[in-house]
Amino acid sequence: MKQAALSLSLAGLSYIMTVIWGGPLLRVLRHFKIGKIIRVEEPGHHGIKMGTPTMGGVMFILPVLLLTFLLNAVALIGFIQSGLGRSVLVPMIVMVTYAILGAVDDWQGIRGERKGQGMRARTKFLFQVIFGLGTAWVLKYMLGVPDLFLPGIKGFFELGWWYVPIAAFIIVSMSNAVNFTDGLDGLAGLIAATAFAAYGMISLNQGQVYLARFCFTVVGALFGFLWFNVHPAELFMGDTGSMALGSTLAVVALMTSQWALLPIIAIIPFSEILSDVIQIVYFRMTKGKRFFKMAPLHLHFELLGWSETQVVQRFWLIGLMAAMIGVGLALV
Repeated sequence: MKQAALSLSLAGLSYIMTVIWGGPLLRVLRHFKIGKIIRVEEPGHHGIKMGTPTMGGVMFILPVLLLTFLLNAVALIGFIQSGLGRSVLVPMIVMVTYAILGAVDDWQGIRGERKGQGMRARTKFLFQVIFGLGTAWVLKYMLGVPDLFLPGIKGFFELGWWYVPIAAFIIVSMSNAVNFTDGLDGLAGLIAATAFAAYGMISLNQGQVYLARFCFTVVGALFGFLWFNVHPAELFMGDTGSMALGSTLAVVALMTSQWALLPIIAIIPFSEILSDVIQIVYFRMTKGKRFFKMAPLHLHFELLGWSETQVVQRFWLIGLMAAMIGVGLALV
């Protein structure tokens, strides 16, 4: 109970910190004109978002890193031997690494040679895979994380060396999945906060208090970010935030060994990336026909006539119910 209270208190503290420094950051982004460039193929009403400050992921990443470091400073610096305390370095490092990659992509899309496009997809994917493989190796051979838990089955399944490519695939996939979800005001933030809260509860149940604290710190910071990101958004998280959130969520799921529940707990990002895959495959198989009006999925529903707020609210309700189901399954 004490650990749960502390975790929730951290969520409140990170929320306050994010809201306080969010205003000054927003003014800085506006001053340097770090604004979003909207693709011409997106629904027409998205054009009004042109120039809205982006790279806002920095707003929630820095408070998360600061609070997590301060809470685990004794273990991280080495005054006490705490493998659990040091293990929180992994999601921290992954968050920073993918945030930097996303920031480079955002910057190239705003001011670089590929203005409006960002990094080349192959280049970005290559770095994602390299980072994912490195992280998976650390989880398997340095932290000794159990490979896989399944609901209702005692013990865990040993995957051997297959764990590394599977874990890397999950990290890269979730990094892109949350990135695809980040297309409407407040959508990615709400969905990610819900998923992190779910895995925070799973971590508490497993006794992984350090990981639970980290998860709820992320939840609070995301709520602070949403203060500025709900419709009409004053800024966007950009790839800086979405790639960091997706990869970190995957790492948290892997550290709990309950990553089999990730398609349920993160059902919206999973559906978004799956819709994009279906669209591409169907387009190529039928030589030009489309399965959805537009992919990823949230754009399809917008073109069906749903308003932006309807899509966000309904997707979040689905995500919340799925997350509750996922937590329930993890406790079986």
